[in-house]
Amino acid sequence: MTDKENIIQLYREMYAAMVNKDRADLERVHDDSFMLVHMTGMRQSKQEYINAIMGGTLNYYSAEHEDMQVEVKGDNAVLVGKSKVTAAVFGGGKHTWRLQLRFQLVKKNGEWRFALASASTY
Repeated sequence: MTDKENIIQLYREMYAAMVNKDRADLERVHDDSFMLVHMTGMRQSKQEYINAIMGGTLNYYSAEHEDMQVEVKGDNAVLVGKSKVTAAVFGGGKHTWRLQLRFQLVKKNGEWRFALASASTY
């Protein structure tokens, strides 16, 4: 697979891990330096984010991927993914959002990992 194909596969694996609350896969796809910037501006580190998924603060039910654009430059890449995501977050009800995540990725030891994500709607 090309780097671009690997990154798109990683995006799909990340969403599957979010839906399935699979801690091992969430740990694997996110770099230890990972930071998520929510639409509200709130920031969560890798462990805060994974703990919120595992603890039920962030509940993901499904994701329908509509578009994934990837730009690779050496061992760094940017992925902009657009997906219809059904979730219940921070105590709110279950809704479907048109969620865009802009990721910065790093390649370490031949493996791509998400390093930074910024969430918005589209």
